[in-house]
Amino acid sequence: MRTAFFKALIEAAERDDRICLVVGDLGFGVVEPFAQRFPLRFLNAGVAEQNMTGIAAGLALAGKIVFTYSIGNFPTLRCLEQIRNDVCYHRANVKIVALGGGFAYGALGMTHHATEDLAILRALPNMTVVAPGDPAEAGHAVSALASSPGPGYLRLGRAGESLVHTAPIQFELGKAIQCHDGSDVTLISTGGMLETSMRAASALSELGIKARVLSMHTLKPLDHEAICRAAMHTPLVVTIEEHSVIGGLGGAVAEVLAETCEADAVLLRLGLPSKFTTVGGSQEYLRSINGLSVEGVTQSVLRRLDGISRTQSTLSAQI
Repeated sequence: MRTAFFKALIEAAERDDRICLVVGDLGFGVVEPFAQRFPLRFLNAGVAEQNMTGIAAGLALAGKIVFTYSIGNFPTLRCLEQIRNDVCYHRANVKIVALGGGFAYGALGMTHHATEDLAILRALPNMTVVAPGDPAEAGHAVSALASSPGPGYLRLGRAGESLVHTAPIQFELGKAIQCHDGSDVTLISTGGMLETSMRAASALSELGIKARVLSMHTLKPLDHEAICRAAMHTPLVVTIEEHSVIGGLGGAVAEVLAETCEADAVLLRLGLPSKFTTVGGSQEYLRSINGLSVEGVTQSVLRRLDGISRTQSTLSAQI
């Protein structure tokens, strides 16, 4: 996703001379093409993310479209007060980009695990929250955010993610992308869990279970229509996220199902428990021990479908 992000950012900057990039003293090896192409629109603020965000807000209030860039929690939680007070309160045209959502920097420990960011940024007024599912979505997200006024948050994976969309996609902020159709269960993923969701859908298909897959690349604004349609057409809706189950995709979908949809679908939230990870390891390993591997997702879905089937059988017998 990182490569797709910088490619799309350079293309957007070529179209619009208001676009600037401010970084927190990292990204060397990938930021140079932008810096060399647009030296007057690039700034390294140093290891000072609060300053980076304040500078970006000032530039935005002077008419610029500013992307800030850092890894993990550094461009978000470390400077949350500046994001809230300087960016969101003033509706400043600042797009915050975090590389390494979830466990992407797994071996570096909990300080580098971005596992609460979606919930926290989603709660901020005026903030658009985007977590693309693959490099194709990431490229479209840059263009969409650049042309959308106001604050934005772009949560990326790290590097090397597979391309899930092999055909052109229709990308629109606030509109989910249906990647696969099915009538037995809907898998709704956000961020880098899209590939896992697609592979889980394939595994379920081999067992005769038809899974619909939605890429919910935008958490705010959320696609209520796609969620309600899924709840009407499938008996089970499953959210899959590399993020705390509190306040992220699962929480957002639960709010819609409770307040908006007139459907009896059961909701299963797959994500991370509300606790810090006490072990180190690769992203794949940390996903696995939290039930977010392909096998873990598949087995969770099968158990919940079995539970729904048993409940329906009991109700039928009582009637």
